[in-house]
Amino acid sequence: MRIGIDARMFGPGHGLGRYVEQLIIHLEKTDRTNQYIVFMKDDTWDLWEPKYDNFKKVRANIHWYTFAEQLKLSSIIKKEQVDLMHFPHWNVPVFYRDPFMVTIHDLTMFHFARPENSTRSKCMFWIKDKVHRWVVRRVVKHASHIVTTSDFTKRDLQRVLGTNVEKMTTIYQSPFQEDGWKKTDKKVIREKGVTKEYVIYVGAAYPHKNLETLLKAWHVFEEKYGDDYELVLAGKKNYFYERLLQSSDFQKCRNIVYVDFPNDSELASLYAWASLYVFPSLYEGYGLPPLEAISYDIPVVSSNTSCLPEVLGDAALYFDPRNPEHMCNVMRSALINKDIQMMLLQNGRDRMQELSSKKFALETLEVYKKYSK
Repeated sequence: MRIGIDARMFGPGHGLGRYVEQLIIHLEKTDRTNQYIVFMKDDTWDLWEPKYDNFKKVRANIHWYTFAEQLKLSSIIKKEQVDLMHFPHWNVPVFYRDPFMVTIHDLTMFHFARPENSTRSKCMFWIKDKVHRWVVRRVVKHASHIVTTSDFTKRDLQRVLGTNVEKMTTIYQSPFQEDGWKKTDKKVIREKGVTKEYVIYVGAAYPHKNLETLLKAWHVFEEKYGDDYELVLAGKKNYFYERLLQSSDFQKCRNIVYVDFPNDSELASLYAWASLYVFPSLYEGYGLPPLEAISYDIPVVSSNTSCLPEVLGDAALYFDPRNPEHMCNVMRSALINKDIQMMLLQNGRDRMQELSSKKFALETLEVYKKYSK
């Protein structure tokens, strides 16, 4: 079977890039039978080179969410005569007519698509939102099969879009760091401006990530427990991070360090030396960052909403993400209570044993086989 994979988002920097990267690398280690056609953009072309003859790179230098994606991508795929195309995101060309499967990571925009969440005008946002909803509904309807990243997302698709459960398969992704805990050079931490023991958040600052409430909780933490710890926020600076860093909630806090878009090596150091990872999100389809933190053997405290209890299980301590006081108290408990720390670390190691990139790739391959000619 000739399987196509849309890898235009391949690479580090965001969850979708990690998903595609992990899928391709581990399929390559696993499958010598099927032929794979991997469609990539110029800016990530050199990040991966096929090691085996059954894998081939093809240029598809088309940015996502563009008219070119809708008008040109289908013809590029068509030339390669794939039997099944895997789109790892919902941005499938609406005129694509051949068999395809799609990964739906979440329905965030269906639940948090408010105009104030966008940098665009309200009119442009309204148009964009309507188009997005129409495309997702169409993709879900016409896909041969749908991979979801959690049972929560599967239920969400069923409830919001009426998708048949039999058409969906949940496949858990593993954190990219699978070699266990590695202490790295602490000098990197100091170079980033971190001077104390610290609690870390890694990720975006979109409104549903709920960082405003985290800042309120951190202010409560400083007022109640002093200045022994810093809060480190690590993510790619954009409109939403700029807005957060200029907010009154940020200005009220005394001990916060922002790290802009750390590379993989820097991120490894930030994880490895942290005292605690905090994840305050209101809605997630999977939640890869806290799993990454768990893989570095640090305790995790998390929001108790959406998929997070399903994905993290007993490897996290949970709080109400809309209650700053509760968030503060749970962080404090995980920082000072050695019994809680040991429980979280052991449960985290157990959880890591249940997840692997090889398993992720093999389960995806089983879905491909259902549609072999």
